[in-house]
Amino acid sequence: MRFSELYAPTLREAPSDADLISIKLLIRGGFVRKVAAGVYAYLPLGLRVLKKIENIVREEMDRIGCQESLLPIIQPAELWHESGRWDDYGPEMMKLKDRHERDFTLGPTHEEIITSVLRSELRSYRQFPLSLYQIAVKYRDEIRPRFGLMRAREFIMKDAYSFHTDWESLDKAYKKFYNAYSRIMDRIGLRYLVVEADSGAIGGNESHEFNVLAKSGESTLLYCDCGYAASDEKAEYMLFDKSNSVEQMSPLERVETPGVRTVEEVASFLEKQPGDIVKSLLYHGKKGYVMTLIRGDVTLNESKLKAHLGDQSLRLAEPQEVLELFGVPIGFIGPIGLPDNMKIVADHTVKPLANFVVGGMKEGTHYVNACYGRDFNIDEWADLKMVQEGDPCPKCGKALKGTKGIELGHIFKLGTKYSEKMNGYFTDENGNSKPYIMGCYGWGISRTMSASVEQLHDKNGIIWPLSIAPYQIIISALNTSDEQIMKVSEDLYKILQKKNYEVLLDDRELSPGVKFKDADLIGIPLRITIGRKLKEQKIELKLRTSSPKDVEVDEKYSKVLEKIEELLNNYNPGNFLEVR
Repeated sequence: MRFSELYAPTLREAPSDADLISIKLLIRGGFVRKVAAGVYAYLPLGLRVLKKIENIVREEMDRIGCQESLLPIIQPAELWHESGRWDDYGPEMMKLKDRHERDFTLGPTHEEIITSVLRSELRSYRQFPLSLYQIAVKYRDEIRPRFGLMRAREFIMKDAYSFHTDWESLDKAYKKFYNAYSRIMDRIGLRYLVVEADSGAIGGNESHEFNVLAKSGESTLLYCDCGYAASDEKAEYMLFDKSNSVEQMSPLERVETPGVRTVEEVASFLEKQPGDIVKSLLYHGKKGYVMTLIRGDVTLNESKLKAHLGDQSLRLAEPQEVLELFGVPIGFIGPIGLPDNMKIVADHTVKPLANFVVGGMKEGTHYVNACYGRDFNIDEWADLKMVQEGDPCPKCGKALKGTKGIELGHIFKLGTKYSEKMNGYFTDENGNSKPYIMGCYGWGISRTMSASVEQLHDKNGIIWPLSIAPYQIIISALNTSDEQIMKVSEDLYKILQKKNYEVLLDDRELSPGVKFKDADLIGIPLRITIGRKLKEQKIELKLRTSSPKDVEVDEKYSKVLEKIEELLNNYNPGNFLEVR
């Protein structure tokens, strides 16, 4: 491609509303343009990168026998009501009505659609196992679309679904997808970490995330040298076996605590430690209200609570709700004196406590010396703690390490969550009717572009891995009016193309400085500079991540071609840069 014919409008400055470095550089480099909040157009350079990412993902899906298909974006609400997710999925679902007032959604995911398509035809055990995938546009109505392509309202995703007659078959498929996703990361050339993850609204009993490491990542990843790794939404912690005992218990007492509501305020007022206080948090879900208890010096993990209760619609109650329900402000509620039908779920950090502080269920008061089992009962115990860096590893007890990541891939063992609710049944070899056992596997295509830039960039611009760079080589002809410079440039351009290199010839009538800045900004792995040194029969080769090297120009360009091959074979930006 000749740069003079390429539509790649580069900018010296990024728009003021661009936040992450990736969207700043992608806009400045002429890869994308913002159309609306969370909606982007892909220009030729951006589309080339997307197609390369798609091809790597497609090849790895085909390699494990997953067959490509294409499902509709617009989905009838009836299917989501069947699965029970119409309300569960939350306000991120992009909903609309047709002219007949029928409800639809622009698909954020396709579990319901794929189950509905196959349930009338996938009926015999002889048809299993089966895996299908698609690469398509998805929609999510983000409340505050930000971070460029990382959290867009319209995005490109690969989603796959597998169908099985037994769990052993699902386990085999899950391992295949796990390995395929690892190969995708390796082929693209990004540093990554695979972690145990929360299944969220997708559901299922096991899932793993594939995260690119980057300082700007939204995910907090916790890991240990023993091999344990999990997202902070999923990470477990070492449980306490000890429970409170009668010998420890002091008489319950309600004390005046005027004007103090937070853990810190209560601890200071009563001359206690935050760990001596038990926080009472009221949540509302599909089955009504539930109170959760957790030690005052730790944070409650809402993802764990939703998973434990099996309710993704769960939300923290508003202060006005609490006041109307109990007649007391939110800072003074507690587990003592609750209605009999109010469920109490407590975190394991509460288990070893006795004589702790809880809300007094009367404004301006707290109970001291509270003890569960005597003053109130716990209905359920659960791991609800938000694990943090430095907490003990649940496998070996060593301190967990932390890093930031950008989720690109997520694989789930769905089990029978959708097949049972949506009548996805098959007949086994004994004539019995059984629900499909399913898995699902997502990969963010457009997020991969952004995540790569977040990990690999410098002050001059993008540093693309060779596998997804829009072009592998750029030839910078520094003086287009010089016949010899242009002859060598054209010769190399044609020779490299014949050798199947992807080459961009910068034949624009611009200054060398502008050409160099654009080449670095766009992030092309290898720059060939043809200028004044040609008088000495030399040209300059420069990898995006290293210093320039002069190479002698012979009649057939053999030395130049040999050096180009050597440099590109050894090009690995991950070896030059620290993870940001």
